[in-house]
Amino acid sequence: MARLFNSLDPTPFRERDLDDDAERFIVEWAQETPANVPIEIVIQLPKEEANTESAQTVMHAVQHNFEGRATQASRELRELLREGRRALIIGIPILAFSLIASQMVNNLSGAAAFSRVVSESLLIFGWVANWRALEIFLYGWWPIARRRALYRRLASASVTVLWN
Repeated sequence: MARLFNSLDPTPFRERDLDDDAERFIVEWAQETPANVPIEIVIQLPKEEANTESAQTVMHAVQHNFEGRATQASRELRELLREGRRALIIGIPILAFSLIASQMVNNLSGAAAFSRVVSESLLIFGWVANWRALEIFLYGWWPIARRRALYRRLASASVTVLWN
């Protein structure tokens, strides 16, 4: 049973983190299961460790580990969305300035090639200033939300302990 948990983690057994290899195995296995299928984690222990207290300890520790991972993923998601909002607060005024400046360059200079290059450069600069915010709100949050959902599924999974 000791191999199931991180040996460097000094916290009480019930609250310890799973061993990295054990957690990776469980997570990779769970990622392959369809989202609508309930997950059951079966842990086989040697007969020497056969008692109901060990089984309860393992069950609670596994659930506690994945609840902690889900909480951590929620914090990561909140921080990423906060970063996206900050990027928007910076990017939107820059975009507005770029659009106005581009229009002013067009109005003042006419159709000269140099003014067209400056005008288009200002537009590109405005959109690039919003790149990070758009990346976060369109694509960046999905992997974290999926990982959080998987950890929540694993935290609510039934854990069965068998002795061999």
